[in-house]
Amino acid sequence: MSEIIDKCVNNCIKVGMGELYALNHPGMLVIVGLGSCVGLGLYDIKKKIIGLAHVMLPSSLQEKSNSNKGKFADTATIKLLDEMIKLGASSNNIIAKLAGGAQMFSFSDSSDIMKIGERNISAAKKALGELKIEVVSEDTGGNYGRTIEFYSDDGTMIVKTFGSGIKMI
Repeated sequence: MSEIIDKCVNNCIKVGMGELYALNHPGMLVIVGLGSCVGLGLYDIKKKIIGLAHVMLPSSLQEKSNSNKGKFADTATIKLLDEMIKLGASSNNIIAKLAGGAQMFSFSDSSDIMKIGERNISAAKKALGELKIEVVSEDTGGNYGRTIEFYSDDGTMIVKTFGSGIKMI
């Protein structure tokens, strides 16, 4: 954790559960401890604007208390894109990267309702598809947590997994 804090000196934001942020270059966005949640990263390849949402649930339509747009895959994707456009991004230049969506616990009931990580991944991909944003890389699923660092320099997302090493996507 202190390694991340050390890197987080200038224009670095830690994105908490249900939050989303967009930053102009130079900058870094961080999510610590992703489990079943999905880190949805958007990157404008020309302007180097990054955005990251810490998505907790697939759909705002299934919740009565759905005013927090960053909490749901369907609304977070739209809001994050809007925030990036306000900073000067162009939707034609945006790519997506995904991390997280793990199945952290095993349940005797194998119904889809218990597969929140899988549902979050599917909902994020559906929302991105509707916006015609291509998912260029991902590190999703499994049964382990992740921490991600998303850099504006080149859109690199570093995924640090608990017990499974470090990946650059």
